[in-house]
Amino acid sequence: MTKPQIWVATFLFLFIVLFLLGRLTKKEEPMKDFSGMNNAPMSEQTTSELTGDKLFQTFGCVNCHGVDLAGTNMAPALKGIKEFWSSRDNLINYLRNPNSFMDKDRFKEYRAKYPNQIMPAFGNKDVKDLGKIADYLLTQ
Repeated sequence: MTKPQIWVATFLFLFIVLFLLGRLTKKEEPMKDFSGMNNAPMSEQTTSELTGDKLFQTFGCVNCHGVDLAGTNMAPALKGIKEFWSSRDNLINYLRNPNSFMDKDRFKEYRAKYPNQIMPAFGNKDVKDLGKIADYLLTQ
């Protein structure tokens, strides 16, 4: 082996050793979702006691849509959305998988108005909790 090959092999060996040490000693951090809330599931007992507006806050929706539902520079207002949703179930389906609704004209406008912003999917949340949020939003 030539000297440059020895140096490359040594560097590669040290890199692999340090990489493996880093992986073995790495602390596991809980995943964070888009809203900054902990992605760990809340217990059913915890969320069953919360109202729709409290769940709206707990899930981090106020970070983008605002506390008063008037919208921010990150997301549209949610006051008066009843006119856009034919049923509570459609709104729940949207909350579970927003990407499936992105081909509709209204959402194309939102994408243009709020570039680089993504509505997070809440498919990992309890449907009952999403129903409470939908009921809350449809009465605003």
